[in-house]
Amino acid sequence: MKMENWIFPAEWEQQQGVLLCFPHNGYDWPGKYKVIQWAFVEFIKKVASVETVFLVVANSKLQDKVLGMLKTADVNTKNVIFIIHKTNRSWMRDSGPIIVKKGNQRKAINFNFNGWAKYSNYQLDKGVPTKVAETLNIPVEQAIFNEKPFVLEGGAIDVNGKGTLITSEECLLHPSIQVRNEGFTKVDYERAFNQFLGVTNVIWLSNGIVGDDTHGHIDDLARFVNADTIVTVVETNPKDENYKPLQDNLKRLQNAILENGKAPNIVTLPMPKRIDFDGVRLPASYANFLICKKTVLVPTFNDANDRIALNTLAECFPNREVIGISAIDFIWGFGTLHCLSQQIPK
Repeated sequence: MKMENWIFPAEWEQQQGVLLCFPHNGYDWPGKYKVIQWAFVEFIKKVASVETVFLVVANSKLQDKVLGMLKTADVNTKNVIFIIHKTNRSWMRDSGPIIVKKGNQRKAINFNFNGWAKYSNYQLDKGVPTKVAETLNIPVEQAIFNEKPFVLEGGAIDVNGKGTLITSEECLLHPSIQVRNEGFTKVDYERAFNQFLGVTNVIWLSNGIVGDDTHGHIDDLARFVNADTIVTVVETNPKDENYKPLQDNLKRLQNAILENGKAPNIVTLPMPKRIDFDGVRLPASYANFLICKKTVLVPTFNDANDRIALNTLAECFPNREVIGISAIDFIWGFGTLHCLSQQIPK
């Protein structure tokens, strides 16, 4: 890979901090908003114990309220930097900027968030990348490809920082459901990934998990844990709807190659037992973990497989503490820890 390229670093590389956004309404968690606020405080506490949290809040009144909650929960508030900006939602992985590096230079890429090509109320979210870039004092670039805005959510991709990216066909190539970039082919995407993220090699998986509101985000499916190792979720119950697509993804990964021509090491993670709430199947997945400076925060679901997932990831991250965070309430919003956050490379 040419070093003059802008590169999207891997999540385990050095971080300045983690971007989060405190929920200011119950829109994504109907009936659970109060519970979610305290769950969010615990999430902030875990990140702030090891690095800086850049916390988006809707207004100064909410900032005061949140600061009080953080102090009640004994959070290290010295590690919390507030950014005042009203949003529609709190999913920073998708509406926040992706920050790329070239040597010691950094810039924020605004990938034209459009509500996952599903929801119409995302106008406030569109301002997040610029606001974050201003806070970090770095330039922001609007992603334009073939003279059109290029739409990409951070949850749709995962990278090893060496040139390889994983994504899913369901999310980016479906001809009629939640179409982000009309008429785009694999070749178009691969060129755009190269242009904006320095990617030279793309591994395409097929379908996402059942109940995924984003229609196939990769951060519920497969993640790099180091430059040549990928963890992927598998369903062991052949009668479950996730069984076949996840087996197909596993086979694709077993046949994949990295940017250096070598085969990746593949580690499997279990799936929790299906979770239903208010008649809806929720997209619970252990792959939605967040890699921080000294820790890996893993969503757990009051499930026997929580322990297996935590132990598996502890083996993948021998130099980081692997910590489970209950996500049984978060998942009612159709996402958990990784979806809610975006790392800021140093």
